[in-house]
Amino acid sequence: MSEALPKWVMKAYSRLWNNFNTKEFDFNSAAKVLDDKLVSLSLSKLRKNGWVNARLDPKDSRKRIYSLIKPEDVVKDMK
Repeated sequence: MSEALPKWVMKAYSRLWNNFNTKEFDFNSAAKVLDDKLVSLSLSKLRKNGWVNARLDPKDSRKRIYSLIKPEDVVKDMK
C-alpha cells in the first residue's frame, strides 16, 4: 500500500518523474536531477511510501536500480 508524501518528497518525485517517467535510474542519475543533498533520504521515503521500486544492481550488489511507480497507480493503491 502506498501513502501520501510530505510536500518536499512530492517535489522530488515530480522532478524524477519529469526526467525518468517509468525508466530505470540509479542513485547518481537521481542526484543529477535533484541537485540536492537529500537524495538518499528522498529515495528512501519514496520507497517506504510505495512510490518507487528498488532492486539490487546485477553488476554491483552495493548499488540499487530505481523505477518510479506511475502516479495513477500509487493513488489507486493509497490507504
